[in-house]
Amino acid sequence: MAGNGLVVEGRVSLVSFLLGVSVIWLPFITSRYTEPGQSLLGSAPGRIALLLFVALVNGILLLLYRAHLYQVAIRAAFLGFAFGCGLLVSITQSPWRHFGWYMCSLSFFHYSEYLITALNNPKSLSLDSFLLNHSLEYTLAAFSSWVEFTIEQAVYPDLKQITWLSVIGLFMVLFGEALRKSAMLTAGSNFNHIVQNEKSETHTLVTGGVYSWFRHPSYVGWFYWSIGTQVLLCNPVCLVGYTLASWRFFRERVEEEEYSLIHFFGQEYVNYKRRVPTGLPFINGVKVEP
Repeated sequence: MAGNGLVVEGRVSLVSFLLGVSVIWLPFITSRYTEPGQSLLGSAPGRIALLLFVALVNGILLLLYRAHLYQVAIRAAFLGFAFGCGLLVSITQSPWRHFGWYMCSLSFFHYSEYLITALNNPKSLSLDSFLLNHSLEYTLAAFSSWVEFTIEQAVYPDLKQITWLSVIGLFMVLFGEALRKSAMLTAGSNFNHIVQNEKSETHTLVTGGVYSWFRHPSYVGWFYWSIGTQVLLCNPVCLVGYTLASWRFFRERVEEEEYSLIHFFGQEYVNYKRRVPTGLPFINGVKVEP
């Protein structure tokens, strides 16, 4: 454990993430070799600089870390690189500007899941804590949103320039992110990405903070974050799909988790359940006898 409470994997991930984010300095470094207003990918020097940057970052990580720590580092660096590229796209007047917001939102979500787990519950920390391999359905959903944005950007570009709608989506994303991370921090070592079927000795029922607002604040945050990404992208098809798929996923997840919680905490959880709503629309969780 580090002196500041962050395990070595967490420190490695943070250094690597920031190393990836440092891609934001490339336009300043290459500005003398490119035309004013050109993006990195819009010029040969910029593309070369980007390839050299990726190779340099990978080389540094290979020198610094081995085995498991390298696997942590390369994932964190990739997410930092995506976040940095998203920032670069966001500050341009490109038609893809809102997609840059999305890139920042998506990469930060996945990285912060790992970092908060490293802070809160290092015993459960693994490469899976990045949630990059969450499920095939999750991967297909993300890919579908990219395809929809690209097609609609080509066919009906005005749809992707509804800035006020993208701003609403961005606020939904920020709200969802803040609520989920607040839930993780409040729960501490009680939080786990995997629904637990056996109660550990340190597992306690958390009912304070954001858990006094909603029974499942981390799911509420993720639900609105997920939908918000599609509002941000102005993706009407994926907005409907994400809403239905997310609602179904969390309905099943809440029921599965509440069976375990009732088994762990008995009447204490039942009383809490009666006082506090799930926070998810039209999802009440496991039915209990009055």
